[in-house]
Amino acid sequence: MFLGTSFSKNIIMELVTWVGVGASIGTGISLLPQLLKIAKEKKANDISYSMLIVLFAGLVLWIVYGCMKSDWIIIVSNAVSLSINMAILYLNFKYSHEKETQARG
Repeated sequence: MFLGTSFSKNIIMELVTWVGVGASIGTGISLLPQLLKIAKEKKANDISYSMLIVLFAGLVLWIVYGCMKSDWIIIVSNAVSLSINMAILYLNFKYSHEKETQARG
């Protein structure tokens, strides 16, 4: 095999990996600003629970898929996304409950 062809394939595979890493970072932290906003303001208004349920299911399936393919990029990025979304859900419940308690008290 011609040396240049093998070298080009290695460069392309390295580029593919880095594109995957970049996409994973962007996707994984996409809701981090929302999480920080909720934590700072101590309120979470109008979050669609059905959207979160569908998103959670999709993220879990991506993690399973990544495990089946042994693809750490897919596993880690979706696990980070799932963690951020779970934190958003937790804060939403927490601040909704506090709001209800204050309204009664």
